[in-house]
Amino acid sequence: MGLREIAIGGLYLSPLLLHALLGIGLALIGRALLHRWLGARRPWFEAWFDTALFVICTAAVTYLSSIAAGTV
Repeated sequence: MGLREIAIGGLYLSPLLLHALLGIGLALIGRALLHRWLGARRPWFEAWFDTALFVICTAAVTYLSSIAAGTV
């Protein structure tokens, strides 16, 4: 399996933590670009949109890292 724990000082961390941090960064960049492109005139439910964008970005980072590791 491609997801293996990361040991830092005897503390095991899930690699999904790193993927989630990268997903947050990508979601923030994507949200800023979409907000600039579409503008504030579009009515949308921002909390739902931000959550969906975060989940999509995190899933994409996880999938791409599994391809890079050769586990897919």
